[in-house]
Amino acid sequence: MNKILCAGDFFVLPELFENAIRERLPLHDLEFTQIKTQWPMEPFRDIDGVSEASGSVSELIEKLQGVEIAATHLAPFSAEVFKNSPDLKMIGVCRGGPVNIDVKAATEAGVLISYAPGRNAQAAAEFAIALMLAAMRRITRGNTDLHKGIWRGDFYSYEKTGIEVYGSTIGLIGYGAIGKIVAKILIAMGARVIVFDPFTDKALMSADGVEAVELDYLLKNSNVVSLHARLTPDSQHILNAENMKLLPEGAVIVNSARGGLMDYAPLPDLLRSGRIGALALDVYDVEPPPSDWPLFGIENVVLAPHLAGATKQTAWRAANIIGDEIKLFLDGKTPQYVANKEVLSTLSLGK
Repeated sequence: MNKILCAGDFFVLPELFENAIRERLPLHDLEFTQIKTQWPMEPFRDIDGVSEASGSVSELIEKLQGVEIAATHLAPFSAEVFKNSPDLKMIGVCRGGPVNIDVKAATEAGVLISYAPGRNAQAAAEFAIALMLAAMRRITRGNTDLHKGIWRGDFYSYEKTGIEVYGSTIGLIGYGAIGKIVAKILIAMGARVIVFDPFTDKALMSADGVEAVELDYLLKNSNVVSLHARLTPDSQHILNAENMKLLPEGAVIVNSARGGLMDYAPLPDLLRSGRIGALALDVYDVEPPPSDWPLFGIENVVLAPHLAGATKQTAWRAANIIGDEIKLFLDGKTPQYVANKEVLSTLSLGK
């Protein structure tokens, strides 16, 4: 019998994990136990040395006794957890990367870590386009004021009208799974799409109909800039006070990727000066932003509470990717998305 912990929350429900695993392994003798953390009712946070986590280390350790496999979304798999979970052999974390897992401690404990790239790519891409349109066409401002009984006829004056996607040059910083979908949608809408991504082959971009450019060129020539890069030490504040001055007057910036990709401090001045014409955000340097956050109340700022990946399809897809990974593991095969491949030699998995 294999004992499996399904550590979900109010988005990726524990039962989604269990159902996905049962469907794939109907003939296996499986015993399930569950944890349901409070995310997103409570924000995720750093817990015991791991990032973007939710739940209790002590409860997790208690539930992991005798457990060989764990499926999780945000549970805090810290070094302390691995130290006190001797039966654990594999964790499937249904995120684009195992940020809430101490991968070094897992590797030292001989625990394989699998993850779920692309689980929210379609949802995040669609949301980025929605933010872009909301900022370019003043949709949210018009909605807010009309609810207050204010008819914004002034938005039809030439100086306040928006801009169209068709014919615009739109710059994407990052060309991973999400960026590729965003580009495809924008090209279909008639935009010229330019991309800065030093890690993607330029021939591949060209075949997709986008132009590979350097960052300074992108900033100087884009009517809209949308961020889709991973947050790394090299990409931290890839948009900053100095290079945002390169933007053409009235440019629109969209960030639905990671708050750390931008320096938020200069944004109020850039908005007031008109260098940035509109700003659309789903992620922040501090989440949630404090009540005195300087961007609150500025008319040409569109805000969302980190909702880009929030679709039922994302939760279902995430659980099913991990279900596939666990099936491979229990069938003695190598999972497709392994974060610590050095563990494979100790597990003697087949191909």
